[in-house]
Amino acid sequence: MDDTPITKGVPYVFTVFTPTYDRAHLLPRVYDSLRAQTFRDFEWLIVDDGSSDGTRDLIQSWRQEADFDIVYIHQENQGKHVAYNRGVQAARGELFLTLDSDDACVPEALARLKHHWDSIPIEERDRFSAVTAMCMDPAGHVIGARFPQDIIDSDSLECHFRFKVRDEKWGFQRTAVLRQFGMPGREVGRSYMPEALVWWKIARQYKTRYVNEALRIYHTGHDSIMRQRDPRVRAPGAELFYRTMLNCYIDYLRYAPLAFLSSAVLWARYSFHLRHSIREQWRALTNTWARALWAVAVPIAYVVYRYEQRSTA
Repeated sequence: MDDTPITKGVPYVFTVFTPTYDRAHLLPRVYDSLRAQTFRDFEWLIVDDGSSDGTRDLIQSWRQEADFDIVYIHQENQGKHVAYNRGVQAARGELFLTLDSDDACVPEALARLKHHWDSIPIEERDRFSAVTAMCMDPAGHVIGARFPQDIIDSDSLECHFRFKVRDEKWGFQRTAVLRQFGMPGREVGRSYMPEALVWWKIARQYKTRYVNEALRIYHTGHDSIMRQRDPRVRAPGAELFYRTMLNCYIDYLRYAPLAFLSSAVLWARYSFHLRHSIREQWRALTNTWARALWAVAVPIAYVVYRYEQRSTA
């Protein structure tokens, strides 16, 4: 095992980041998971996106008793993506690990993630940004497709489009790398913003070590803190995400043609909700393949858009 110390001037190995919004009834599960960790070199950073359910008082009580550092930041309700950016900037750990407010992890999670990071030869580590592992349900059953090998060095674009590994996964990114690739901010309002927008940008420059080891316990049955079902509210973030996919990652079209066609439909659909004209949509696409997919998709997208207009009127 590589015992190389963390970067000079960084107080912790891990920042465990939890964005939350009115989740005081679920946060004890995260807290108990962190109390049980066998690896103790971490801080817990909570960014509260405007909760009004007593979250502040709960966190303050834990700060008095916990044997690890808890940092609490409260902001006005602005969206998970804004909370995420704030967390990345405030983090004091070398490795940034998101543990959502409704989930848990096994007691050895941090130790195993650190072990896999240390297993990357130090002379190669600058080319890597992350370690990603599997998730399990509360009964211990592994969720979703496994990686092609038990340990494989790849990136999130190849895993998603070529290997078709698209289910719930969990891991950390280097904090220094995340500070180069922030989420879109206030320009998309409170619209839900898929984190893949960041992971895919990182994938153009850095590799990830993927491991077939289930470390996160994924709980279902709770609404995501920032997902919006109204397509008009989701539109700013979704339009940006699907436009970026069509413009920037079209080189993966041969591996996942149906996924890109679906993205063209979704992009046109959300563009209509934003009142973008046909001409504006055409001009927003920057390559021939994306425009060809859009030409096929736009009639379907318009029918869906008109249906949603009537449904939400």
